[in-house]
Amino acid sequence: MANVAEVTDILDTLINRGVLTPEQLEEARNNSHELPVEKYLLQNEIVDPAEMTLALSEYLRMPPITLAHFNPNQDLLTLLPLDTWKRLKAFPVNKTAKSLIVALGDPFDIMAVDELTSACSLSVFPLVAPEKEISEQLQRAATTNVPGLDLADVMQTHDGDIEVGHVDASEESLEKTLESAEGAPVIRMVNMLLVEALRIKASDIHIEALERTTRLRYRVDGVLIDRPAPPKSFHNAVISRIKIMSDLDIAERRVPQDGRFKIRALGREVDIRVSILPTVHGEKVVMRTLDKSSLASGLDALGLDEFSLKAMQHGIDQPHGIILVTGPTGSGKTTTLYSCLQDLNKADVNIVTAEDPVEYQLAGINQVHVNASVGLTFAGVLRSVLRQDPDIILVGEIRDSETADIAVKAALTGHLVLSTLHTNNAAGVVARLTDMEVPPFLLASSLIVAQAQRLYRKLCQTCRKELPPPKQEILINNHIDINYFNGYTVYGPGGCPKCNNSGFKGRGAVMEVMTIDDDIREAIIRGRTTAEIQTLAIRKGMISLKEAGMRKVREGVTSLAAALEFTGGE
Repeated sequence: MANVAEVTDILDTLINRGVLTPEQLEEARNNSHELPVEKYLLQNEIVDPAEMTLALSEYLRMPPITLAHFNPNQDLLTLLPLDTWKRLKAFPVNKTAKSLIVALGDPFDIMAVDELTSACSLSVFPLVAPEKEISEQLQRAATTNVPGLDLADVMQTHDGDIEVGHVDASEESLEKTLESAEGAPVIRMVNMLLVEALRIKASDIHIEALERTTRLRYRVDGVLIDRPAPPKSFHNAVISRIKIMSDLDIAERRVPQDGRFKIRALGREVDIRVSILPTVHGEKVVMRTLDKSSLASGLDALGLDEFSLKAMQHGIDQPHGIILVTGPTGSGKTTTLYSCLQDLNKADVNIVTAEDPVEYQLAGINQVHVNASVGLTFAGVLRSVLRQDPDIILVGEIRDSETADIAVKAALTGHLVLSTLHTNNAAGVVARLTDMEVPPFLLASSLIVAQAQRLYRKLCQTCRKELPPPKQEILINNHIDINYFNGYTVYGPGGCPKCNNSGFKGRGAVMEVMTIDDDIREAIIRGRTTAEIQTLAIRKGMISLKEAGMRKVREGVTSLAAALEFTGGE
């Protein structure tokens, strides 16, 4: 396949992906003799062919494809003599007006791509596939007539073994689809990128149309990382496949569309929320993975500091009042609220939620999907909910004065209300609701807890490395006491297979939780500023976001740079 240097790099990629251990590699090198190490690993089933393909794809930044049970186009096979396809270890996948998409068993063979380009007079777009699958396909083509395959087949009703349409439809295994589904290569491409997203625990999948290429990115622990993308000529077909799965209009490319579907893969059941946006070079898709198994079982499982945990627990133990969780988009507010609901969800209470959209479906809780396009707003849902004899109400977000007024009055009339706002800190809740025309005396009477939170990236505990003490100018510029880290070890990211060489693995939440006592109520009624209320809350024991972040640095849970991403300048 490849020369020694290249093989070493591929083997390093296998180790980094956690597919191969250094011990297995050493044993393979000792026993492979004249056989290339990667072939020894495949022949002895130490590495699965699909994993080898994905490692080659990652190293070469070349999109992967599986040809298991692939139905080839006989016309494409006639472009070259069969012996030439066998010699080049290549197999034609699809053809457009100016390009030929080819699966390569040896993606390092640059001469093969040049020969194909010259022989076919087309631009060749290479994909990496298991060499064994290419050999099997060519052998089958030599003895049988293979039915044709056209890219338009993707638009037909045959969808393969994957759940399509509404969330409530039956689910099928993506792994089974990758192994045995018949149909267009687009189906396998989409399934493979979904499985890969779940494997690396990506929260979002971005498929973007650029002028000449398609870009594929995964958001892992809050950071976007590039991955090998499908060819640009497949872009519209990939988008159409996702639309079919989401029960969207495949003919509509002028307006945004939203949908969702459900999959079962890698032993997990995951909802996929889809957003499609028209751009100048084509449609962009963002798919959010909503894995119910990753939800915390309650507040205890969030890993909060003792003060924050007790303050939040005190809030949800109250019989009535309003609890507000604040923070920017993507700061984990929904996860925190759902954790509160997990603790509150008991047989003797009626819990109703109004969400836009409903992200996770929780057993025993009545969840309503807000739909402003048909007049079902947060305020409208709230009015109806109050006639449903609720004990606890969750409002996805307070966006306007009408919703704020109903939520506050519901809290005053014996209901426990949980909701979110967009403010910079806990004390900012007061000014925000006052701007929404909530009278200060009503706010002071109804508010029991205001919380602000951010997500931080956790250091991989396997490869974190000790750093020298932070430079004084860094501490001074970020308003940190120059002696704050004296006597503590500060760690930074390393890089190992367990964290995909990023140095970080997973995320956690830091919070500042402001419990509303008599003194803070008086400050609200008197119209004190946000800064004055914040100072008063800290004096009474509240841990600020910045302090919470710096404590995580002292504990060795995160790095100083990662903590300053959300606390710097505060």
